[in-house]
Amino acid sequence: MAKYQMLRDRLTAELPQVRMSPAIRASDGELALAHTPQYISAIAEGSISLMAMREIGFPWSEAMAERARRSAGATVAAARAALGLPASGAAGSVRVAATPPEGVAANLAGGTHHAYADKGGGFCVFNDAAVAARLMQAEWGRLKATALRVAVIDLDVHQGNGTASIFRNDGSVFTLSMHGQKNFPFRKEASDLDVELPDGCADEAYLHALELALDELDRRFDPGLVIYLAGADPFEGDRLGRLKLTYDGLEARDRRVFDWAWQRRLPLAMTMGGGYGVRIEETVQVQVNTYKVAADYWRRWQNRGA
Repeated sequence: MAKYQMLRDRLTAELPQVRMSPAIRASDGELALAHTPQYISAIAEGSISLMAMREIGFPWSEAMAERARRSAGATVAAARAALGLPASGAAGSVRVAATPPEGVAANLAGGTHHAYADKGGGFCVFNDAAVAARLMQAEWGRLKATALRVAVIDLDVHQGNGTASIFRNDGSVFTLSMHGQKNFPFRKEASDLDVELPDGCADEAYLHALELALDELDRRFDPGLVIYLAGADPFEGDRLGRLKLTYDGLEARDRRVFDWAWQRRLPLAMTMGGGYGVRIEETVQVQVNTYKVAADYWRRWQNRGA
């Protein structure tokens, strides 16, 4: 948990263009776009079984349930800012005027891609990418009267099994997961595009696989929004990653994703995903580097009309 405060402190000191906002609280109705009412109630009330909480990986508490809501809400807020949608979109709430799209915005945490519609897992309670994608589609449809297609580019080292399950047979959301073949979860779901990597995969092979994956995504899908899970756990110093990417390799990964989005002028909402470095400072450094690449992308958006 300490990495989140460390990341915030580093960004505040090193990237003054990053504007911090408190994470909003996802409502029951917003969560229900991706999760069953029974599961939402069980988390909120603490009636969820001990076995289900063991699968998530930590004990239930009111603070845990509240943090899970706000983690989902932060990705919702990032997606709204990236798209330029009004800050409040809940039914019956006060809405403010739409703003120019930021082009990119981010959740300092998030990336909780192991959460299914009816259960959590792997330290994931609610699936923030799924909630944000579905809510943005609803809000965009009301405001613009057009359909919004969303691409989830998941480069956490672990497969986004919950995201793949939630969007199975949903042609409006494309799920791309590039992950360790032999890593958690050991029972994987079928994403729209899965790229499985061998243990020890290093920079060159990884970046080549990413290039092929983005080309395939481009051939098969035309999104209006990208949700990017920029996991730090492919790093060579990660305890759980089993891959061998360097700082330079991960920065090149991020730059390729942002370049791909920029070529198509796509707003992008980013989450940090996993990161379990032997030295926590190394995980935070990977994430700071990702934000520096994102800041370059943000500047492109601000200058795009110049």
